[in-house]
Amino acid sequence: MKRTARIVAGSLLLVLGVAGLFLPVLQGALFIALGLVVLGREIPWVARLLDRLAQRYPALDRWLKRVRPGHD
Repeated sequence: MKRTARIVAGSLLLVLGVAGLFLPVLQGALFIALGLVVLGREIPWVARLLDRLAQRYPALDRWLKRVRPGHD
């Protein structure tokens, strides 16, 4: 049940993020980033994507270490 809730929440955040790219009232990039972090805990390819992005962008790596304490 907890896994399903995380997948639904992460997917919802991604949908809000994509909508936020086109609507001026939502912060699209923020919702996309949060959705990927939530989904990264449950879906392995998303976790690998976040790891690759963290290697490429050091500021993102520092942020991810704060929001994903178990992933170093």
